Amino acid sequence: MALILAIETSCDETSAAVVRDGVEILSNIISSQIEVHKKFGGVVPEVASRKHLELINGVIREALDGAGADFSSLDAVAVTSGPGLVGALLVGVSAAKAISYARDIPLIAVNHLEGHIYANFLADPGLEFPLICLVVSGGHTDLVIMKGHGNYSVVGRTRDDAAGEAFDKVARTLGLGYPGGPLVDRLAAGGDPFAIHFPRAYLEEGSFDFSFSGLKSAVINYLHRARQRGEEVNAADIAASFQQAVVDVLVDKTFEAAEKYRARTVILAGGVAANRLLRESMAESANKRDLKMLYPPGVLCTDNAAMIACAAYYRYLRGDFSDLTLNAVPGLDLVKGEELNNL
Repeated sequence: MALILAIETSCDETSAAVVRDGVEILSNIISSQIEVHKKFGGVVPEVASRKHLELINGVIREALDGAGADFSSLDAVAVTSGPGLVGALLVGVSAAKAISYARDIPLIAVNHLEGHIYANFLADPGLEFPLICLVVSGGHTDLVIMKGHGNYSVVGRTRDDAAGEAFDKVARTLGLGYPGGPLVDRLAAGGDPFAIHFPRAYLEEGSFDFSFSGLKSAVINYLHRARQRGEEVNAADIAASFQQAVVDVLVDKTFEAAEKYRARTVILAGGVAANRLLRESMAESANKRDLKMLYPPGVLCTDNAAMIACAAYYRYLRGDFSDLTLNAVPGLDLVKGEELNNL
């Protein structure tokens, strides 16, 4: 039995969770800074770091109390060490190192993207390998093949804007506010997804990379031209057509990769995994191909410490621990797994 306290402070959520054996969430406390950053139209790194400092101790205490645990009952402490905002990451890393040192328990460093992937294992610990995961968020759009726990190979990633970043920028241009993804999704529900044809960037043949910069610019230019001409626009149609263009590319590339690497399971991860159209389209495509498809519940799609604890559990089983020289790595990448030609 392993009782792990996990800490997540990679961006603008201060989160701590206590999870038993990688599956039983005893507590998962998330303190969001959305209201703080809303007036700026996005996350301000220095402000986020200072808020983490204010909140971290209280959030950890609340997580322990909610789990009916204390520091002496912990078997390990885990923390997101990257990628993310360096100042924000440092708050969590410093707290985890202090707990590890004071209680003489293992310190486990977890990649933030790895955590998002493992949110699916909280929903279904019995997922079969090999599997393909579409990690889609405000900062990342990656296609990852997993042959086993801790064995990752990134086969596709965005070359410019992440999908979530494009959602936020289009939302800002439409005057919807922040965070943009849920607001675009809500507006799109009342629009015609085929009213306007926006471009879909599939890149060169056989590529599993993504590009959303051109699509974002096409939407912004469409709006600017209409406003310059004094034309009225249907915001719901714009949102729906933009969202359809994003989802078409995400779904097509994910299932092309699943076919190439003979994955029997497809999973979604990251904040954009909560998008209604993306979930529906992924599920429909999986059903057509007789593939298993899974996505986490909404609370586990956004940044949270329970997913970090789940990923940490499998590192705990391998004895994959860090020492007290652990530092924040804002550009941390997933470790590459075995060669894919064996799949």
